[in-house]
Amino acid sequence: MNRRQFLALAAQAPKKRIACLSSTYHVRSHSDNFITRFLEGYWIGEDHYDPPFEVASLWMDQIHPGDIGHRLAAAYGKDIAGALTLGTGKLAVDGVVLVCEHGDYPHNEKQQQLYPRYEFFEQVVNVFRKSGRSCPVFVDKHLSYDWAKAQRMRGWSEELKFPFMAGSSVPVTFRRPDFDPPRNLVMESALAIGGGWLADGGIFHILETLQAFVERRRGGETGIRAVRMLKNDEVWKAEKEGLWRRDLLDAALARQLRPTGQRPEEMTAVLGLIEYRDGFQAATLALSGVSEYLAAVKPLHGPPQATLCYIPIENSNNFSMLVHAITEMIRTGQPPLDIQRTLLVTGALARLMESGHQNGKRMETPELKMEYKAPMNSWYAKGEGS
Repeated sequence: MNRRQFLALAAQAPKKRIACLSSTYHVRSHSDNFITRFLEGYWIGEDHYDPPFEVASLWMDQIHPGDIGHRLAAAYGKDIAGALTLGTGKLAVDGVVLVCEHGDYPHNEKQQQLYPRYEFFEQVVNVFRKSGRSCPVFVDKHLSYDWAKAQRMRGWSEELKFPFMAGSSVPVTFRRPDFDPPRNLVMESALAIGGGWLADGGIFHILETLQAFVERRRGGETGIRAVRMLKNDEVWKAEKEGLWRRDLLDAALARQLRPTGQRPEEMTAVLGLIEYRDGFQAATLALSGVSEYLAAVKPLHGPPQATLCYIPIENSNNFSMLVHAITEMIRTGQPPLDIQRTLLVTGALARLMESGHQNGKRMETPELKMEYKAPMNSWYAKGEGS
């Protein structure tokens, strides 16, 4: 068989099938941003990608008043197991996309939204066990509001040896300008900035964006020693005490496309101080007058370098590169994004929310001793974005 014949046969081969699990599915929801792209295809800059797989099933937990998914979901049974087995009694799909974001779920006193990602994931794992085989799984955003649950999810993936990926769309969207710190860069500090969504879901985006940059520092990632959350006047007091760098804030804000003209001191502010095990210190900053995601790094030599992680409001194409990563994982079995990053951020986020609940108490994080190395080149969308 020559190469042309092989490619012709490959083109005729049936597409891999995926099961999509959704908390709720309405226009501009995360389910829409992920699942609709798998149904219809997606754009990254000027390049269009056809639907890479067959969406074999869709399961939904809740129906939103603006629902766009329940009729499709009704064809695939009433539970997660049915979505994965397609009536066969055993695993019948090649990948699982779990999007548990949006929907009517409570918050606790720490401002963590109690999404049942762990509970949905556990049902997926139960199907794997009964079937004697598994497949790649993606989970949108952080793994859980609860560190023990997140650890268990990671442990199941290691035990059953299935590819596992999770995370935010912000670190993998377009960067203006294109800035990927060289691996093993000697950094003095770093800062990531986002808007005023102060529940754990909003702070997660900022925290994982920070991690996508700082994991490239000299020596690689070794884990986090402690975290602390400060608010409003305490934020600016901490800056004067040298706990975070104002030059990084100024460099990052200079990259905004939609500045409001407000001084940062006039905004509601929430600061996350992150102390790493190797002595490196960095921070996240949520500002009510900012509507974009920004990151800045201070190398040992030279001025701060900053970039905008661009979110195209009109079409949510910041999700396309993350969909592309999921596609790569399901096709090859190799996740382009290290689950260790999201696991580390999940743990740091849980402790930050606890610190905020305890009025800025410093929280030691011995559980976050975690080592990994960033890839030679980070996975994110190239170009200006659309």
